[in-house]
Amino acid sequence: MGNTVSAAELVASHIVHTEAAATPNLPTGHPPVHHEGKYASIGAASPPPECPMHQKQEPKEKPTLISECPVKHDESDINPLNMMPPMNQNPAPDQPFALPKDRQVSSIPKVTEDGKQEFWVYPSQQMFWNAMLRKGWRWQKDDITPKDMGDIIKIHNANNEQAWQEVLKWEALHARECGNPKLKSFGGKATEYSPRARIRSWMGYELPFDRHDWIVDRCGKDVRYIIDYYDGGMVDEKYKFALLDVRPAMDSPENVWDRMKVAYMRWKFELQGKFKEDTNTN
Repeated sequence: MGNTVSAAELVASHIVHTEAAATPNLPTGHPPVHHEGKYASIGAASPPPECPMHQKQEPKEKPTLISECPVKHDESDINPLNMMPPMNQNPAPDQPFALPKDRQVSSIPKVTEDGKQEFWVYPSQQMFWNAMLRKGWRWQKDDITPKDMGDIIKIHNANNEQAWQEVLKWEALHARECGNPKLKSFGGKATEYSPRARIRSWMGYELPFDRHDWIVDRCGKDVRYIIDYYDGGMVDEKYKFALLDVRPAMDSPENVWDRMKVAYMRWKFELQGKFKEDTNTN
């Protein structure tokens, strides 16, 4: 599975941020995201490896390293479900230290042709490294340590687990219809802000640093979800970094109805909470 401008990559960017002045060849991606906390003023770059996200822009030159970066390609060996080439677990040239190649199995069910229960698998540290090199990163000797890479992967994986749990909250509205939703495919749209994100920005809120669209298989029915990722400040003890706004896309009457029901429930519980607060005060 893979990220576009994921929280994990933002942390990776921060690791080399202080070295950027001394190493002008380090790439810069999107404008810096500013916040208070451990990872302040970190610049967003391009995608890391395998998880529900990819970047739409194609590289100007054909890369020399085949990586797990979920970027669109024209080659016939690209997996259309996650837009990724075959995995690359080979150490990169001039890599300063060996990286683990083991991969963590996610809790996110995967749609399979034979119907067997399988789960999406997160990238290894080596795959993540290769993917970032492929997108222009050039690590200097003292920029990053093996522990940093381990933390980056943990943040990357935690981000996706959090997103799936939010999807399941919406899918609970259809538990009788389907008790086992699965993630079918995914894509990143970091530069295509959702209407909701744009409206929030007009109201003075910050724009998300990334967006992903996930296609969930609801027992044979495809349901598109939009996930906006906002800067959450400090990384917590569970390696969560981003604030997620997850909701079904308003591209079907059923999705629109789900969002109306949830909006009403939120309003109702908020009103009840204010009523109880006022009652206790009086």
